[in-house]
Amino acid sequence: MFDEKQKRELLGYARNVIRKRLEGVGYITPEDPLYSEMRGIFVTLTIRGNLRGCIGYIRPFKNILDSIHDMALAAAFEDSRFPPLAAHELSELSIEISILSPMEEMKNADEIVIGTHGLYLQHPYGSGLLLPQVAPDWGWDKEEFLRQICHKAGLPSGSYLDPSAMLFSFTADIFSEEDFAD
Repeated sequence: MFDEKQKRELLGYARNVIRKRLEGVGYITPEDPLYSEMRGIFVTLTIRGNLRGCIGYIRPFKNILDSIHDMALAAAFEDSRFPPLAAHELSELSIEISILSPMEEMKNADEIVIGTHGLYLQHPYGSGLLLPQVAPDWGWDKEEFLRQICHKAGLPSGSYLDPSAMLFSFTADIFSEEDFAD
């Protein structure tokens, strides 16, 4: 969906938003009609391949630019699993953006395609989301992916089969700074 120029521009924008918070350096907001689309967005930060922050909007809440702005800052400074990003970490930081498709309720978990689908489980006692890249990154098959989405939701394995549960799939346009490393 996004071409190389747009991907680079959005990744640079996310980095500049974080840099401004850390160093006070100004930036120019990119302009492209495509960026006004309302989409679910996740921003994932890693340092040397290790997760450093990941936060996103599951559903379209804001336009792409506003979402990237907010989620880049949230991943860097508000992910409760990590301390706020420090200025000395910026040079080692790698940024990945996942722009989500609309969610589709799954009637049959056999439809899951590892590496293509992300999962969102909604249950009266918890919910959780796993991005499409998570299962192949960890070497999970469908069964393990389903176990892990239940675990992410804080629920026992197999909870996605509960009649009160709703399992959704989605795809994502996923790109990172590492895709463009020279």
